[in-house]
Amino acid sequence: MLENILKQVQDGSMSVEEASKRLTPFENLGFAKVDHHRKKRQGFPEIVYGENKTAEQIIGIATSLQSQNNEVLITRITEEKAGAIQRVCPDYVYDRISQLLYWRSSDQSVSKREGYIAVIAAGTSDISVAEEAAVTAEVLGSNVHRIYDVGVAGIHRLLHHAEEIQQATVSVVVAGMEGALASVVGGLVSHPVIAVPTSVGYGASFGGLSALLTMLNSCASGISVVNIDNGFGGGYNAALIHQLIHKGEGKE
Repeated sequence: MLENILKQVQDGSMSVEEASKRLTPFENLGFAKVDHHRKKRQGFPEIVYGENKTAEQIIGIATSLQSQNNEVLITRITEEKAGAIQRVCPDYVYDRISQLLYWRSSDQSVSKREGYIAVIAAGTSDISVAEEAAVTAEVLGSNVHRIYDVGVAGIHRLLHHAEEIQQATVSVVVAGMEGALASVVGGLVSHPVIAVPTSVGYGASFGGLSALLTMLNSCASGISVVNIDNGFGGGYNAALIHQLIHKGEGKE
């Protein structure tokens, strides 16, 4: 990138001012410093956490990211706030279940990676968190297979999908209550499992703490755990693993 920019400055096809802008690692908006070089460092652009930000602030950050042809993903955003942003950015897509707002250019909309991530939800009540994981992974360029309502209370439902799960590159397992599903999946597969505890459950689940502790104490190998209700974290980590696998195989 640096060499190409310098050559364009040398041959006059790019101004010094434009080159300086391209080489500056962030854009200072006053209320935020938008990291334009994160995709170069980490493989994915900066993600915008939507809670406690105004629609105007999000529009400023998102349009700054979009100007660099980055995918734009905004998490934890209400339908009302998303509507205000879409009035300014009509090509943004809002997913009401996951509360994600996102934009991808047309050449980014189809995954170029082989294989898929399995996003597995224990119950219907866990789907909002599972969708946060699934849509995140899709926006970041991975194919996703959704396998929902397959909790351990009726384990035959999970086993019906065993082959599909085993062929995935990585699984994201989303469960509340006692959170046992992650251990079961972990014992069936030879790929990484990312466990996402949810706050679904009655009083003694302590807002997802019981599921979190079960997942942290799993006797199945290869399980990593993210925070309670952090579907984004599970989807992001799964997409990162999926990307790295294909980069190693020369498929990126």
